[in-house]
Amino acid sequence: MTTSAPRVAGTLEARLRERRDAGRKLLVPYVTGGLGDDWLAAVEAIAAAGADAIEIGLPFSDPMIDGPVVQEASVRALAGGATPTSILDTLSRVDAGGTPLAVMTYYNLVARTGHRRIASVLASSGVSGVIVPDLPADEIDPWKVEADAAGLETVLLAAPTTPDERLEMIVAKAAGFLYAVGVMGVTGERTSLAASATTIAARCKAITDLPVLVGIGITTPDQAVEVCKTADGVVVGSAVVRRLLDGEGPDGVAKLVGSFREALDSIG
Repeated sequence: MTTSAPRVAGTLEARLRERRDAGRKLLVPYVTGGLGDDWLAAVEAIAAAGADAIEIGLPFSDPMIDGPVVQEASVRALAGGATPTSILDTLSRVDAGGTPLAVMTYYNLVARTGHRRIASVLASSGVSGVIVPDLPADEIDPWKVEADAAGLETVLLAAPTTPDERLEMIVAKAAGFLYAVGVMGVTGERTSLAASATTIAARCKAITDLPVLVGIGITTPDQAVEVCKTADGVVVGSAVVRRLLDGEGPDGVAKLVGSFREALDSIG
């Protein structure tokens, strides 16, 4: 297991560690910020349905890992006038019952806004964690200095193709949780769990005590249960966003999240 200097976990990591160590499998649903007038109500409904944390995506016109469902959500949100500023301002008023929030954004926004400024804005909006999937771990230090100073935890991704040496480096710099990418490719709904999801989870668990959550390719409660025999939890994105695109609203996503919660709680 990788060792490093002791550090104090922030809000996101502390919550996930506490619940994992109590025997709970972790559930982090994803919502595209600004998707419809009721997106904030959807966040609150997801929190009430049993999410351990919630990931909020800032819509972007040229995404790297977003598949068709999340891309469509971003297009709709942007067409409706959503901006990072409007989303974060709205997010600052969310009543998530203490559920930690993590924002996913691309580095273009971080660079254009400035590391210190965007870190300050995110923190003041009540955000605990940040995911910047197109910022490589070996180039992350300038951002991480400002994020750490603002009290933000930078969640890093580990892909199935990540070599062991690089995985060690990613683990050493990650905070909040380690995002194990379940399958190579973009996000999206899939009919079966890829074998790579369990493999990358096992590799991560072997070298870190950070909570290890598998995302990308987790579509059904049964898939979540299968991968959580190895992983600490799951990130569920496209399946949630699909409900919002289909007009099911907060009640629909709450029902879906509740089904994942019930399934994960059944793991003995």
